[in-house]
Amino acid sequence: MNQTLDYYDQNAQAFYDNTRDVDFASVQQTFADRLPQGAKILDFGCGSGRDTVWFLGQGFDVDAIDGSAELCRLASAATGIPVRQMYFQDLDEVDAYDGIWACASILHVSKAELPLILQKMTRALKPNGLVYTSFKYGDGEGVRNGRYFSDFTEETAKALIRETKGLQIEKMWTSSDRRPGREEEQWLNILLRKQI
Repeated sequence: MNQTLDYYDQNAQAFYDNTRDVDFASVQQTFADRLPQGAKILDFGCGSGRDTVWFLGQGFDVDAIDGSAELCRLASAATGIPVRQMYFQDLDEVDAYDGIWACASILHVSKAELPLILQKMTRALKPNGLVYTSFKYGDGEGVRNGRYFSDFTEETAKALIRETKGLQIEKMWTSSDRRPGREEEQWLNILLRKQI
């Protein structure tokens, strides 16, 4: 985890520049359409703040966190709201959010730690709350290009969710990376509904 955070701190501006203008509206809308109007959302690993900006623009009440101090600084400036530096493991809210948006974020957690993180996310959701998360498509796990990644397929994602009490898969689909020149990279997108 430290290596991943070091990577983002050292490459924050480049990462911000490469991700802030990526058109992600179709996925954002898929998530937003399933939430109540004015819902409380946690952008869980907000990176550049791109998605927070979009959700704020739709009238949602958004909290944003990231583990990288540098990305928090950039995202705070971009979103106009304070972005807290916080690690995924430190989430301790209970029944606080209608939705948790974890876009390409918890994929940096080891597969061994993910059940605990998902349990914390479940606890932080209000009844019937919604999670969106995404992983690089595949079976790999480990450090690539300076960051730790846990990859999933439909089958391995289903097995992970079975380990998490209170979450049920509502929708799962694959998509191509939206960044120019990276269209060959496949992503697994997952919407999860709290069943408690």
